[in-house]
Amino acid sequence: MHAEILLENGWVYTGKDAGPIRADIATAGGRIIAVENAQDARDAGDAGGIQETIAPHTRRVDLQGQLVLPGFQDAHIHPIFAGIELLQCDLTEVASAEEAVETVARYAADNPDQPWILGAGWSMDLFPGGTPTRQLLDTVVPDRPVYLVNRDHHGAWANTAAFKAAGITKETRDPEGGRLEREEDGTPAGTVHEGAMDLFNPVKPEVPYELAYQGLMASQKLLLAQGITAWQDAWVPIPEGGHADHLEVYQDAAKAGDLKVRVTACQWWDRTAGMSQLDAIVERRDSVAGAFDPLRLNANTVKVMVDGVAENYTAAMHHVYLDHHGHHTDNRGIEFFEPEELKEFVTAIDAEGMQVHFHALGDRAVTDALDALQAAREANGANDHRHHLAHLQVVRDEDLPRFAALDAAANVQALWACHEEQMDTLTLPFLEPGAEDRHYPFGQLASAGATVVAGSDWPVSTADPIAAIHVAVNRTAPGEDLPPLGPASQKLSLKQIVDAYTHGTAWINHLDAATGTLEPGKLADLVVLDLNIFELPEEELHRAVVTQTWIGGECVYDRAAAQSPLTETRSSHQPAVTQ
Repeated sequence: MHAEILLENGWVYTGKDAGPIRADIATAGGRIIAVENAQDARDAGDAGGIQETIAPHTRRVDLQGQLVLPGFQDAHIHPIFAGIELLQCDLTEVASAEEAVETVARYAADNPDQPWILGAGWSMDLFPGGTPTRQLLDTVVPDRPVYLVNRDHHGAWANTAAFKAAGITKETRDPEGGRLEREEDGTPAGTVHEGAMDLFNPVKPEVPYELAYQGLMASQKLLLAQGITAWQDAWVPIPEGGHADHLEVYQDAAKAGDLKVRVTACQWWDRTAGMSQLDAIVERRDSVAGAFDPLRLNANTVKVMVDGVAENYTAAMHHVYLDHHGHHTDNRGIEFFEPEELKEFVTAIDAEGMQVHFHALGDRAVTDALDALQAAREANGANDHRHHLAHLQVVRDEDLPRFAALDAAANVQALWACHEEQMDTLTLPFLEPGAEDRHYPFGQLASAGATVVAGSDWPVSTADPIAAIHVAVNRTAPGEDLPPLGPASQKLSLKQIVDAYTHGTAWINHLDAATGTLEPGKLADLVVLDLNIFELPEEELHRAVVTQTWIGGECVYDRAAAQSPLTETRSSHQPAVTQ
């Protein structure tokens, strides 16, 4: 077979070797047909091998010493929601409370006909206690409802008009699984957490299909520029009312040829719907399976949100949270499901042949999720569904070996494993003594035999794999002079985190037979970096930049080409937390 593309004169990390080798890659029909160590071929004087694949029509790409890796794959990301937010009032780049308010004012002025001002991305550490007030918004938008989700998507900031529109007053009780910040007389203060966000759903404008589709396209453009060739969308709900169906958006984009990446759509388990929703989830899974190549789109995964986040004290912990004086409270966070209920429906999902993707941030949530997987195994037997737990901010020592024993993967968001303002002011002071040493225990999980896969949780934080790789190896953020988070034993090696972002996530997405490594017969999904990160000092890993992204032998991103603002990478580090 003759090569359509020949990538030559570069370093290649195949994922099968200890490190990069000098090699050429030949592709045809969207797949790799040869990977040859260039030096070995020259030393042997071999005129055969990859040279035999070259034809007059072969396009030769001179890598000029750049590094080729398997394409990055994100195991936990929210592209459609992120894209919608990019097209609304985007607060992800604001650096102060004043700038946040100014951004809202400017957006409102530019969009006078919008009945609600909607957006997201503000960071909790910009406001005292992480809870902005309604009055801040009232000063710039007094006449229309404003509703802005925070960066971790576990809370929202609203103005007085929004509370009035939703009928939320001081008499409104905190809903189960949620909390309203309140003024002294009980009046809503402006910030709501978790389930209290749902109080606005009956009156907030619905997300139209066109906006969701445009959001997907905007996100894909940005993510391709970051070398991402496949992802698992960790929140694809069954739509309510007139809201766009994200699964329909993916299917339509795939049919139109607009969807370039490989997508695993993770269907959302609604904690209010009970077991009755499983039939619809399975039906949607089967519908996608009947219409699409699973290498392009599948929906055989279910997302289960076990707990909240540590920043607002809703991550489920074995140890109680501390108050501002360091004293014990009676709060151990929120479990969205009783442990026995969790076991029941996880066992049922597993029996349907579906993968379970847990949000498990606190150590009690991790225990509950592992207990549920153990119950499923006892009921259904071992299988190859490849369940995984995401976030893993704190894990008990006794739960570490259970990952390997239960074939449960550790889905890490490595960018968060460092000191930064939100971690140091809103999280660590309120956790049990010594929690820092057990924070994001990636090294311990790997040492205990857990399969490690990697994701970003974008738009909670940047989707940039290079930034996350830097933090995983250093446990410090790029450009920061703060000490590493936790002991050196929690670090991952460069190879470990690169493998997690490539064939690790390919494995979790059941794409490993066709992607995740660079070897003959596999799809030509790859990323080119300007620098060989395996030769860089560890503290300089963040300097590497994606120059090309290829999917199925097609160059879908080339940095040398003119780029629109939406394809430029976001800031390299943003505070943590999750959904």
